[in-house]
Amino acid sequence: QVQLAESGGGLVQAGGSLRLSCAASGRTFSSYGMGWFRQAPGKEREFVAHIRGSGGSTYYADSVKGRFTISRDNTKNTVDLQMNSLKPEDTAVYYCAADLYSSGRYSPTNPHRYDAWGQGTQVTVSS
Repeated sequence: QVQLAESGGGLVQAGGSLRLSCAASGRTFSSYGMGWFRQAPGKEREFVAHIRGSGGSTYYADSVKGRFTISRDNTKNTVDLQMNSLKPEDTAVYYCAADLYSSGRYSPTNPHRYDAWGQGTQVTVSS
């Protein structure tokens, strides 16, 4: 019942920046957490970042900590991922996901915790 749509992907040189955005609809946005994941060809989907519904708490994968920033605007129903100092290994399809129930069964880093997914947006970082 939640629909998600990512935008903002593209091609960038190493060291550059991109900002991804995810628009949500279908449920009170501030009531649930949001996450960003990525998946490179031939690899499993990988956790990138999570933010709680209030926006007061964030969590990052070690591989992006200090370079990526997750934020949300609950008045616009959007969650963004600002990506700086991009590296070729950041190349992947990036997905936003809705953590509707904050199930304690899975950690925020586990894709199974999430209940709705966007279609993904491609990010390519050239060396």
